[in-house]
Amino acid sequence: MDTSYPREERPPPKRGPPPAAPAPRDHLIWAIFNTLYMNFCCLGFVALAFAVKARDRKVSGDVEAARHFSSKARCYNALATAGSVVLPLLLGALIVTGVIHLSKLAQESVGFFTYQFSGSDDEDQ
Repeated sequence: MDTSYPREERPPPKRGPPPAAPAPRDHLIWAIFNTLYMNFCCLGFVALAFAVKARDRKVSGDVEAARHFSSKARCYNALATAGSVVLPLLLGALIVTGVIHLSKLAQESVGFFTYQFSGSDDEDQ
């Protein structure tokens, strides 16, 4: 018996199937929300289509295709949400700045019109 190195008393590791990777998310609820409430340029509907494809692939066991469609669904959901949140804010900001600009323009033009119309009416007499 060879005693030149210390022996470990642990049993050898068991070989088995690798640990299962978590199933990809299908983002279906987010896609339904985007489709019903914030369907900017039909991106919510496209996200819903990819989410349903991801769920179908996950149920059938094709994990790689499910990951691919899940990634696309997440991307379209993010675009739909960003477009539906950012564009109304941008439109509101443009309206507010337009109103402010028009009010300043109206205040400046009041002086111009009162000067033009309040002149002497010597020509009428």
